[in-house]
Amino acid sequence: MEYLKMFIILGPLLFLTGFVDSVAGGGGLISIPAYLFVGLPVHLASGTNKVVNGIGTASATWRFFRSGKIRMRIALWAAAGALGGAFIGAQLALRMPEAILQACLLVALPVVAVFLAVKKDFGKTGSPVGKELPPAKEHLLSLLIGLVIGLYDGLVGPGTGTFLIMGFTLVLGMDLITASGCAKVVNLSSNIASAAVWIAGGKVIWSIVLPAVIFVVAGNQCGARYAIRGGSDKVRGMIFVVLGMLFVKMIWELVV
Repeated sequence: MEYLKMFIILGPLLFLTGFVDSVAGGGGLISIPAYLFVGLPVHLASGTNKVVNGIGTASATWRFFRSGKIRMRIALWAAAGALGGAFIGAQLALRMPEAILQACLLVALPVVAVFLAVKKDFGKTGSPVGKELPPAKEHLLSLLIGLVIGLYDGLVGPGTGTFLIMGFTLVLGMDLITASGCAKVVNLSSNIASAAVWIAGGKVIWSIVLPAVIFVVAGNQCGARYAIRGGSDKVRGMIFVVLGMLFVKMIWELVV
C-alpha cells in the first residue's frame, strides 16, 4: 500500500520530469526533489534518478533521431568534450566553495532570461553561422561546447541540458529543435557514465526503477513530440520555465 501511495505522488512528477527534460533539459530539478519528498535518502535518490532519467533520455534521443533533428557528428564531439569537462568540474567542485558557484549562477540566470526575452527570434531558424563553418572548426567548437558545459555539470549540475541547447544555438547557429536533439545525445553519454558509477556503488533502488521508467519515458515521448511538432517557440518557452526553476532552487539553497 505504501508503495502505491509513493507512486501516486511520484508518477505525475516523473511524467513532468520526462516532458520538461525532453523539451529543454532540466528534468532533474523536478525528479530529485520528488524522490526526496517520498523519503529516499539523497544518494539513493541520485542513483535511482540517473538510471531512470538515462533510460528516458535514450527514448527521447531516439525520437529526435528518427525525426532527423540530430546532427550526430556535432553531438558526438560535444559528448566527448562533456565527459572530460564533467571530470574536471567534479575535481574542481571538491576544492571550490559551493556558495561561490551558486552566486555566479544567480547572476547568470537573469542575464540569460533577459537575453531570451529580448531576442524573440532566437533559435527559430538556424542562423547562417553554423552553415558557413568548415567541418574541422565545427567539430572543435562542438568539443569546446561540451567541455565548457560538462565543466558546469561537474561543478553545479542542474540545467545542463538547457545550457547545451543555448550553446549549440548561440555558437553553431542551430535552431532550438536541432539543438535540443543534439543536447539529448550529450546528456545520454553523461547519464550512462554516471549511472554506471551509481550502479557499481549499489545506490540504485531497482524496485522503483521499472515503474518510474514507465512514467518518465511517457513524459519524454510526449515532450519530444511536443517540441518537434511545436517548433522553436515551444522549446524557448520551456527554457524560461527551467531557468525559473533553477533560479528558485539556487535562492532556496542560499537562504535555507
